Amino acid sequence: MRNAPTILHLDMDAFFASVEQASKPSLRGKAVVVGGLGPRGVVATASYEARVFGVHSAMPMAQARRLAPNAAYLVPRFALYRSVSEQVMALLRELSPLVEPLSLDEAFVDLEAGGAAWDEESARLAGVQLRADIRTVTGLTGSVGLAASKMLAKIASEQAKPDGLVVIEPGTERALLGPMPVRTLPGVGPATGDHLRRAGITTVEELAEAGEDELVRLLGKAHGHALYAMALARDERPVVAEREAKSVSVEDTYDVDIHDRLRVGLEVQRLADRCVRRLRGAGLSGRTIVLKVRRYDFSTLTRSETLRGPTDDPAVIREAAARLLDSVDTTGGVRLLGVGVTGLADYTQEDLFAQAAGERAAGDLAEDAVPEAVAEQPEPTERQWRAGQDVRHAEWGHGWVQGSGLGRVTVRFETPQSEPGRVRTFRVDDPALEPAEPLPLVLGAGLGEKRHRDAASASDGPPRGDDSDGDQASSVPASLPKSWSGNGGGGARSSP
Repeated sequence: MRNAPTILHLDMDAFFASVEQASKPSLRGKAVVVGGLGPRGVVATASYEARVFGVHSAMPMAQARRLAPNAAYLVPRFALYRSVSEQVMALLRELSPLVEPLSLDEAFVDLEAGGAAWDEESARLAGVQLRADIRTVTGLTGSVGLAASKMLAKIASEQAKPDGLVVIEPGTERALLGPMPVRTLPGVGPATGDHLRRAGITTVEELAEAGEDELVRLLGKAHGHALYAMALARDERPVVAEREAKSVSVEDTYDVDIHDRLRVGLEVQRLADRCVRRLRGAGLSGRTIVLKVRRYDFSTLTRSETLRGPTDDPAVIREAAARLLDSVDTTGGVRLLGVGVTGLADYTQEDLFAQAAGERAAGDLAEDAVPEAVAEQPEPTERQWRAGQDVRHAEWGHGWVQGSGLGRVTVRFETPQSEPGRVRTFRVDDPALEPAEPLPLVLGAGLGEKRHRDAASASDGPPRGDDSDGDQASSVPASLPKSWSGNGGGGARSSP
């Protein structure tokens, strides 16, 4: 472990919900819940205002509605979340070449590897500047933890939430960890936590006092050794710049069990096409096709087939998924279906595509492509509008769907830069109302050229190399987005 807190962990605050609040002025400061809106949907993210009522991620949406009936319930807009995430990750890569993304809203950064920090003071300044830059570019807040290891940096960022910064100084780690519950440590889930509690171990200090031999006896060799090291604040894991994807998959949970075998087959074909779009979007192909089926009784089956070479061909993947479905008994109904591809590669082998029977259409798979059998189905009688969806009206401009039903759709017309907007109701088939793309959260917020941090230009810092000459002072615009809140990123809290 290092002797300086130069590992940074960033965790964006209630990311999906915060993006929705920044995008929709009428929801700022209000309870917002993002997730699947059907009877079997689950919460993806809840704003801090919604968490006051006990709503949290992974909670069934029906339970969330009972706890917070007046919250705004919205479908996720992943394209927008990915776009904002890319802006944040670009800022992190300005700090260091060693950035390890964990998800859209979370990442580790090795500040020392980028010359952005070398001691506690420079690390703190880098963290403060990063939070300010994130606010400027996205209008959102993020919590930052700084420590000498990845485990401690993540714990620090949890302490910093929401919208804060915590530095764990080297030498204070054991005293900080001691009174914390064992569930604080990575790898200690509910089952392990219960097992340790039955053995009389509830805090990290008690974990360390139990000794390595006892933990190995309780948890097994690998887990026992690892947990003892963490209890002593030892974590030598490096920040890894590239986390290689192991699989690409999509799945859907259905509000009502699907009993019709033809419908199940059509859903599998549709999922296969969505999976191909993700593969191609990532520039990948894969050899192993995986089908996931969760039946009416919650039993989950997976079937897989390995091809002779990697492919991103939609016909090949559809046919493999269909063959896998033939081996699954769906009698009684299906509540979830998924299609995935593993054994990923960044190329395809065209000469191996003889696995697909018959002639196959060439060219890219269109966004709305569906199997021919699906295309022959009758069009729905009403256009589908989902809560939170972006729309544009010929007269009223840009807005978002608040709700729909009984042949009507209610829209609030506002933009990220406007005041809270007015509400209008239309027929669901109103020709003047069309789906729209999300608007940027902050107008004109570009990343520009690489910013040189004030901390990096400190005269007492170590040599930075050739590009350290001619440092330019980092500046934060005097006028900030309307969604700017809090202390401007300048306030920092330090734990002992």
